[in-house]
Amino acid sequence: MPINTIDDVIASLDGIIQRSWDERSCLGYFGALCRRVTHAVKEGISKNQFSDGPRMEKLDVIFASRYLDALTAYQAGGNPSRCWKVAFNACSDDSRLVLQHLLAGMNAHINLDLGVAAAQVSPGASIDQLKSDFDMINTVLAAQVGAVESEMCAISPLISTLSLVGLRTETTLINFNIGLARQAAWFTAERLAKEPAVLRDITLDGLDLAVSIEGRAILYPLLKGDALGKIRAVEEQDVRKLIDTLNSGSVDATESGSMRRTDPPQPQ
Repeated sequence: MPINTIDDVIASLDGIIQRSWDERSCLGYFGALCRRVTHAVKEGISKNQFSDGPRMEKLDVIFASRYLDALTAYQAGGNPSRCWKVAFNACSDDSRLVLQHLLAGMNAHINLDLGVAAAQVSPGASIDQLKSDFDMINTVLAAQVGAVESEMCAISPLISTLSLVGLRTETTLINFNIGLARQAAWFTAERLAKEPAVLRDITLDGLDLAVSIEGRAILYPLLKGDALGKIRAVEEQDVRKLIDTLNSGSVDATESGSMRRTDPPQPQ
């Protein structure tokens, strides 16, 4: 299905969430977070929070499509970018925390996809005109991450102990710093928008490699496996319940109940 609008993005994310729910797949965790962010951006556009609503919708569509395309390639046995492959592969590892799955996805989506999407929407010198709305979409991202983090206590009762094992500070959470990620995304956007097209593939390949290394550090932090294992042991294990919880932040999804099933889906 062609993706041209935010509503198209939301429909595609609904499909990912539903398929993940049906298959009890951890792939639905980031899909649910992405849906929350997309819905928040849509709401922001409707409330004129951005200086250029149509441009912001275009940015959101391109931004989300990079994730959607990566997942489609992965599920078809293809080769998405390295950083997304790291995040997707981890979904078959049930020893990882829900939070690690979310952060691995955010790492790929912000540290790689966001800058690429911004440069595509505003190439050349026009990238400078995007800065205020770029900062605003980052504010939306941060707000949704904060909301999800507050929900983690219900999902993972021991998540607050991350600070006791050195995996949480005021700015960093399991080797992921959202503030630095936002800064890096803008640096990437400026670089890609202004550098010669002939250098693009080289730049993206190097960036993808670096982001994939960060993804591995998020998922497999050195010398912290035992501590994370204890947190994971008491974490909610029901994948469907986790997807429903993460998806509940999308207001329209919650009201419609479309992803809040309690009974097994019936064959079509």
